[in-house]
Amino acid sequence: MSYQLSAVVADVELLREQTAGLDHAVLAALRQDFALLPVTPQLVQELTGALPDFATGDPDAHQPFQLVFSPALAELLARWSRRGPVAYLEAGFAGGAGHQASVVWLDGHLIWGPRFDDTFELPRPEWPINAALVRLGAEPGRWIDPFAELGLHLERHTDGWLTHGRRGLTADYWDELAEEWESQQSGVDQQPERPGPVGDWGMP
Repeated sequence: MSYQLSAVVADVELLREQTAGLDHAVLAALRQDFALLPVTPQLVQELTGALPDFATGDPDAHQPFQLVFSPALAELLARWSRRGPVAYLEAGFAGGAGHQASVVWLDGHLIWGPRFDDTFELPRPEWPINAALVRLGAEPGRWIDPFAELGLHLERHTDGWLTHGRRGLTADYWDELAEEWESQQSGVDQQPERPGPVGDWGMP
């Protein structure tokens, strides 16, 4: 199963303030009062006045993102970070292989990254997306890591996150659907324990 992510993540109020009035900004709710802003070509053009460029080869440590950051886009996200930490996250998985990359700004400056990983040999907290989310202020909970704790597994591609945001869905909505499905699959006396952690999110 494939997974694709290209998004800005930050405090929900910060993103609401910075994207107010934009035609192509759609905020999708995450847990812990964070929100995800799917990064589409239309949004980049609205923010910077120019369509984005994309890397022609596969991402690696030297070119960690498919999205090529123009100076205008990097400067804009740095400005947003004067109101609080802001992260750009990318991931792509298909057929069991893939990569993650992330970068974080705060107080108008790049403070961490870019970081890239396609082997996932480091401990889970050091994977790029988990590490970036901790720097945003994500706190541990009952899920296996910050990626799952905030709900980044709930949609698997940009179109899904756009729908998630436009419909005003929350992580609680998906948790309730999972509980309802589990209840339907098992009798009251045979209800299995609710699974705590999700699977291996090195490969979403």
